[in-house]
Amino acid sequence: MNIHRAQEILAADEKIKVELNGLPVWIDSVDSNKAVAKVHAEENPADSRLVTVQELEEVH
Repeated sequence: MNIHRAQEILAADEKIKVELNGLPVWIDSVDSNKAVAKVHAEENPADSRLVTVQELEEVH
């Protein structure tokens, strides 16, 4: 995924499915300067981490 798409997903009103290594995640924030996103596992909001946006995959 690229920075622009990660920002679009973060700003979207509807839920857009995103995965990190095959696991569903929710994007909490995007840092376009560092090309990273803070995400958390959908089933465990306490499990948050910082990942590069390239690691994220939009699920269609």
